[in-house]
Amino acid sequence: MELTWELVAFLGFAVMTLGSGLMVVTSSNLFHSVLFLMTSLFGVAGLFVLLVAPFLAAIQVLVYIGAIAVLMLFVIMLTRQVMSRPELYNQQMAGALVAAAILFLALLFVLTPLADEIGGDVAQVNAEVIAEADDAPDVDYITVEELGRAFVTRNGFVLPFEVTSILLTAAMIGAIVVAREDEA
Repeated sequence: MELTWELVAFLGFAVMTLGSGLMVVTSSNLFHSVLFLMTSLFGVAGLFVLLVAPFLAAIQVLVYIGAIAVLMLFVIMLTRQVMSRPELYNQQMAGALVAAAILFLALLFVLTPLADEIGGDVAQVNAEVIAEADDAPDVDYITVEELGRAFVTRNGFVLPFEVTSILLTAAMIGAIVVAREDEA
């Protein structure tokens, strides 16, 4: 196996995604867990870039990191009771680790033979068919730039986009009103 920049980038994003995902479930601080979740989602976006899927990478960054994770951060920061809770010991941790290990081994033993049985021959046949096809048809695809134009043009999705932004603003104002302490 040759060491290329694609392999190095893949390994970096894979370690970032899996390591951050592990830290999400093992961190006892909820705020840190959300930050690790954002890092893990960023690693997934990097993997989409390596797969030459720029639209999925952009959606991953905009929707998951930019909206959902930031919304979770705001909820955590606005709710003072969540951050001031004492540390609680989870008595089910040992059972959960045993169940996770059993599930991992079961999936490993079931999926590995299936992948060897299905994947090897099909990938080789597909590579030969692609190599033999000289006149491969051009594929039309929509770029992220064209999708952006569709969001802001008059005949596009500008109205639903604005309604969604008003709805999210109202939800944020409602969260602030609910989370604030009474002055009485």
